[in-house]
Amino acid sequence: MPCIKGINQLRKPPNIMEVIIQETTTIYPSNPPFNHPHTLSLSHLDTDLNLHVTFRYFRVYANLSNSNPFQLIKNALGTALGPYYPLTGTLRKLEGCRFELHCTPGKGVPIIRASVDYSLESLNYLDELDETFSERLVPNPGLVEAMDHPMILQITLFKCGGYVLGSAVHNMLCDGLGASEFFNGVAELARGVTRMEVEPVWERASLLGPREPVRVEFPFEEFLRLDKEFSPYLQNVGPTVRVCFPMMEKWLDRFKEYLQERSGSRFTTFEALGAFIWRARVKASNIPKDTKVKFAYLMNIRKLLNPPLPKGYWGNGCIQMYVQLTAGELTDQPIWKTASLIKHSKYNANDEYVRSYIDFQKENYEKGITAGKEVSGFTDWRHIGHSKVDFGSGGPVNVVPLSKHFLGSIEPCYFLPYSSVAVEGKEDGDGFKVLVCLRECAKDGFMAEMDKFSRLEFDLG
Repeated sequence: MPCIKGINQLRKPPNIMEVIIQETTTIYPSNPPFNHPHTLSLSHLDTDLNLHVTFRYFRVYANLSNSNPFQLIKNALGTALGPYYPLTGTLRKLEGCRFELHCTPGKGVPIIRASVDYSLESLNYLDELDETFSERLVPNPGLVEAMDHPMILQITLFKCGGYVLGSAVHNMLCDGLGASEFFNGVAELARGVTRMEVEPVWERASLLGPREPVRVEFPFEEFLRLDKEFSPYLQNVGPTVRVCFPMMEKWLDRFKEYLQERSGSRFTTFEALGAFIWRARVKASNIPKDTKVKFAYLMNIRKLLNPPLPKGYWGNGCIQMYVQLTAGELTDQPIWKTASLIKHSKYNANDEYVRSYIDFQKENYEKGITAGKEVSGFTDWRHIGHSKVDFGSGGPVNVVPLSKHFLGSIEPCYFLPYSSVAVEGKEDGDGFKVLVCLRECAKDGFMAEMDKFSRLEFDLG
């Protein structure tokens, strides 16, 4: 039986590879939608301080059509930036610490052209790679540059004709679904349509603004912390590493059967696997048993609201959900109880919960709202469209997030889809991939726990 152990660490290739930066250009909207400076209001979900971070990731393309991807994407991007012109704006901090978007004629999106003198096939399409190299495939703006240019792109051409599209997008402008919607729109234009199927909708302050008067109906302070001086992304837990491993369907099926046998409940993959990984990480990190630890994730609210958000809304349309335990409770209680807590936490997500959270943000924003320390962030990328962005030669053969900052967590976990595109030299298994960031000192213990999972050893109470 195959096991997880031994195939997880992002390995360093045998030779030192250079990413050669050739040029940086700016793409402007091909049909400028305005001719005077103006500001756009952001929602209280957009300006959550946990989202004051640039999200970085890349897509790998085999380029089976042998097109010129740099020119193709440049042209399509220029057209898309007409309706999506807020991506050319500048984030500005207001009094009271909130943010707004300032839009000025003549601004655009920077795009970097780079090259690598290797074929993607020789690098296994970046499935396993040195972190130093992968970091150079995506722009990495500082805080000031990220506010001035909330989107920066990089296209890196490989010797085989394939390429990597690296994206650095400020999280205050959009969540994963919103970014996916934008890139799928650019891809539509690259494939030859004259107009994107879904037109973007802004209206953030009116659709997701606070009520008058505000009304907070849920005890958010039970798991959130008000501390203006605390920065969740500056926590010092020592060196961190990324590990990536396959998750086979037969392992998951047997684990979910195990949970159902003991609890009488059915669990989704996210609930079941999330519980196991959270427990494995906390156990391996040797966190003191009386320390509070949190499981954090995003719940899509677009269809939960009354009325639902309109089609094309590309701002942050998710609410942060939490499960909180002490480290001792998490590691000592039966695993099915943890999965049940994650499952039941979803039941809170409704229109009133979202409106209350927005009102809570308005009342407490200046105090600094954070989830505190020891937060494990989880997100599922399998179904939000990242793997469907097709510029005309097929979708990406790999999608890799680089950000270690997510929902106040510096140790996020991503569930990643396998490619739907078959390419020579790359074989994907069934199931999906899991990418986990964790403190380096916990790596061996964590992978030992995941190796037990692959061997169907679930005797956890």
